[in-house]
Amino acid sequence: MHKLKISAKKKITVLWLLVIVSALYLYFFKSMMILSWVASIKDLPLLLICTIYLFLGCIRGFTFIPVTYLIILGLIFLPPIPAYILTLAGVMVSSICIYYFSEYLSLADYFRKNHQKTINKLTSILQKNELPIVISWSFFPFAPTDVMCYVCGALEINIKKFIIGVMIGEGVACAIYIFLGKDILLVALPRVLGF
Repeated sequence: MHKLKISAKKKITVLWLLVIVSALYLYFFKSMMILSWVASIKDLPLLLICTIYLFLGCIRGFTFIPVTYLIILGLIFLPPIPAYILTLAGVMVSSICIYYFSEYLSLADYFRKNHQKTINKLTSILQKNELPIVISWSFFPFAPTDVMCYVCGALEINIKKFIIGVMIGEGVACAIYIFLGKDILLVALPRVLGF
């Protein structure tokens, strides 16, 4: 039974790594293909666009691709308020999945075994200031929120504080990107995509 569980974890880890490598390959080497795919989406019904956008938001975290790219994509096809709501919903689903995914993969055991001192220090800091750290990390544009989700899951940080922190930090950051950045994006991107 234990071997079966380890085997399933290895398969899931390999699948996860394949998704990351595939996403990065498409992003760096097939960007024109992605642009043509994006251009063909504009004729789809709004409900289908919203569904696709939400789905991408939910799985995006597993690829470590920043939410900013998804927001840019969303602003091409969606009005700001639906883009904001769907972005935040996708971020929350993705963050919670990553939190539990790291627990499933036993990342805490790996980190504690290989980096005991660092993990003890990080755990102490996070446990004393869970909410402010999660909010700050989620808000700061150069700190990858997905990595923080893995760390919080591996260190078993309080899930309620984790969810509230991500919601506040990402909520504010996404609002700034969507409501203040939409005008810049909507002027520049249609020229690039030929809209």
